[in-house]
Amino acid sequence: MLDILGRRTYRHLFAAQVIALLGTGLATVALGLLAYDLAGDYAGVVLGTALAIKMAAYVGVAPLAAAFVNSFPRRAVLVSLDLVRAAVALLLPFVTQIWQVYVLIFVLQAASAAFTPTFQATIPDVLPQEKDYTKALSLSRLAYDMESLVSPMLAAALLTVIGFHDLFAGTVVGFLASAALVVSVVLPANPAAERRGIYDRTTRGFRIFLATPRLRGLLAINAAVAAAGSMVFVNTVVIVQANMGLTQTSVELALALFGAGSMVAALGLPRLLDRLSDRSTMLAGAALLVVGLGVGTQVASFTGTLMLWFVLGLGYSTAQTPSGRLLRRSAQPEDRPALFAAQFALSHACWLIFYPLAGWLGARLGTPLTYAGLGLAALMAVLLALRIWPAHDPDVIEHEHANLPAGNAHLHDGVPAEKGLRHAHPYVVDDHHPRWPGRGG
Repeated sequence: MLDILGRRTYRHLFAAQVIALLGTGLATVALGLLAYDLAGDYAGVVLGTALAIKMAAYVGVAPLAAAFVNSFPRRAVLVSLDLVRAAVALLLPFVTQIWQVYVLIFVLQAASAAFTPTFQATIPDVLPQEKDYTKALSLSRLAYDMESLVSPMLAAALLTVIGFHDLFAGTVVGFLASAALVVSVVLPANPAAERRGIYDRTTRGFRIFLATPRLRGLLAINAAVAAAGSMVFVNTVVIVQANMGLTQTSVELALALFGAGSMVAALGLPRLLDRLSDRSTMLAGAALLVVGLGVGTQVASFTGTLMLWFVLGLGYSTAQTPSGRLLRRSAQPEDRPALFAAQFALSHACWLIFYPLAGWLGARLGTPLTYAGLGLAALMAVLLALRIWPAHDPDVIEHEHANLPAGNAHLHDGVPAEKGLRHAHPYVVDDHHPRWPGRGG
């Protein structure tokens, strides 16, 4: 897997991602301490509101940002957004009012909502070979999981010698280092695209997403991942501390086992995807999440919870890591930023639904019924994915064009058919193909 780090451009981009993630992790810890400093016992309300603002920014800003930033050079966009995030992190230690936290968090997350899809859409052009891109997806998953493990430990170590306000300096350094690494490489130019109106540019990614059967299946899998992930991220502290009477250290151990399961899956995915299709792999991962939530209704011990969290981590990574491969093969190069932005917004919309639902169910119905409720939601999502994502999902599809004139360049290889001209090529939804052919459309 590590051989792709021998490519300078990708190596610098991956390093930029890792450093920015560590900086963001430090900011997360510092933000919790800042919220307590400003709001005391109401810190949970402040953090909950900040999380809601983050998700709202991700869902609302990503498609709008994609409509505008794709007109500018990628490197300039990524560097500018890193600098915006660094400026926000620089201001956070100086806030004295809770509303100021909310404003700065919105700006920070809006910049991230523009940065992340742009960054993700750049990698397929940097690594055009599918095997290399698959390795990059696994490395990216590993980076996210390592951040969740390393950042709290790093923050704890730093807090023994500095105050929590100084942790924000680590975030500033992370974003500045990320910008410097992006500046140090030449990125592929944006693929040429037709000039479009603002409405078309803003909605294009969603229209491609919802018109493509495999991506509608991906949306259902996103929902299953969010249902299971919300159980872990929202209710681990309730299960371990409130129900079992254990310590914060035990909570951290449980979350570490979940991260370990995710990393094990990410390490094995490149070889697994050589043998199995994306559909089979992702549905197997989602099915594992459903089974895990079902088993959770019967788990009462801490050891059992640790084992369950590891299994859920396996399913979590297996179900979502290959999604970039689906996006890559489902759009023209010039439409990839819009499609990645649509995936970013829609996946976070699922989290926006299941985060509060997991908390509400846990508080009102108790842990076993929360497992059952979220497990049922995940099961329905998997069944929906099975139905709307065809098992036979080839890249090349033979199809007819009834409305294009015979001399159109797109039909240079067309042969006469019943309603027009027929030809075959890798099929994606675009201007020439607004709908999916056959039953999938």
